[in-house]
Amino acid sequence: MDRNDVPAYPVGLRLSGRRVVVLGGGQVAQRRLPSLVAAGADIVLISPSATPSVEAMADAGELRWERRGYRAGDLDGAWYVVVATGDAEANAAASEEAEARRVWCVRSDDADAATAWTPATGRSEGVTVAVLTGRDPRRSAAVRDAVVEGLRDGTLIAPRHRGRTAGVALVGGGPGDPDLITVRGRRLLAEADVVIADRLGPRDLLDELPPHVEVIDAAKIPYGRAMAQEAINAALIEHAKAGKAVVRLKGGDPFVFGRGMEEAEALAEAGIPCEVVPGISSSISVPGAAGIPVTHRGVAHEFTVVSGHVAPDDPRSLVDWGALAKLRGTLVMLMAVERVGAIAAALIEHGRGADTPVAVIQEGTTAAQRRVDATLATVGQVVTEEAIRPPAVIVVGEVVAVGRGIRR
Repeated sequence: MDRNDVPAYPVGLRLSGRRVVVLGGGQVAQRRLPSLVAAGADIVLISPSATPSVEAMADAGELRWERRGYRAGDLDGAWYVVVATGDAEANAAASEEAEARRVWCVRSDDADAATAWTPATGRSEGVTVAVLTGRDPRRSAAVRDAVVEGLRDGTLIAPRHRGRTAGVALVGGGPGDPDLITVRGRRLLAEADVVIADRLGPRDLLDELPPHVEVIDAAKIPYGRAMAQEAINAALIEHAKAGKAVVRLKGGDPFVFGRGMEEAEALAEAGIPCEVVPGISSSISVPGAAGIPVTHRGVAHEFTVVSGHVAPDDPRSLVDWGALAKLRGTLVMLMAVERVGAIAAALIEHGRGADTPVAVIQEGTTAAQRRVDATLATVGQVVTEEAIRPPAVIVVGEVVAVGRGIRR
């Protein structure tokens, strides 16, 4: 059998503090050197010239550069050599020296003459992926990219089993479309032991979890209404103290009307490590998905996000509706479906025009997305007639009319 038809034996070289010789300072060296630097190798570059990037590495002290061509004896004491010059004779001579000294040698000009091949490598969260497909480097790169991307976005589930720290991640799941969760959030979901999910989180992602993951619907934790948040906090602490990796999956962003800070404070008081993973807020993503820009040149230079979960005349309200009515920009309201009539009346009473355009987007970014348009004067009636249900985002302002041309 031809020696080059035998598969390579994969191994991870620990080159920290060990002499590595790189012959040639061109594009190949420029690609290979960063990984060698990251590995802590004692790098000697031998080349009459180098690319600006390679020269910058030498100037920064990341390697030693000898400005000359290859000479016999340059591989003395080397553990590994990269041969990448444009001189075929020098490459062959260096390869012969490496063979004689039993130094593993990579050749950029002749893979068949090399004693080592460089795999297509990628890294994600402490994992190094190295792929070899013989003489097909493009396929190696494609496989590498697929694996690394899967690890990064959580579609390739590879949970940690050693060195994992128990704790809680408060993950913003985005507005509803499972593709709109962050890469970090999806990866943490893939590594979770317990997921405590909100009703408004991206529910489709829960179907992708392995069967051993315990999924708890936060809406079904037994409690009285006044104790809802306290019960959720207690569940987070209980599972984390049991040594579990816990994800609190919330809709939108944890800190935008998500009570995320209350949970973070409870965890800190209990001594539980907590990571906050921001999410795409529905306040900007849902209008965008419906073709509405919350700001637009010459139309709106600001937008305000406000909760409508209590009516304007409710003594618990912290919103200055009179001040909001005087603003000229966009008003985005969350949790306001049930009280939109009263809110619209308050805005009109304080000076906002009754003919101001309003859009109501139900189930934004999901397959059930639905948009209805109205004005401040009619929005209460339209919401009732159209049987709009939460979750819905309500947008008030001239940007609603701007977006009608690309309505989705």
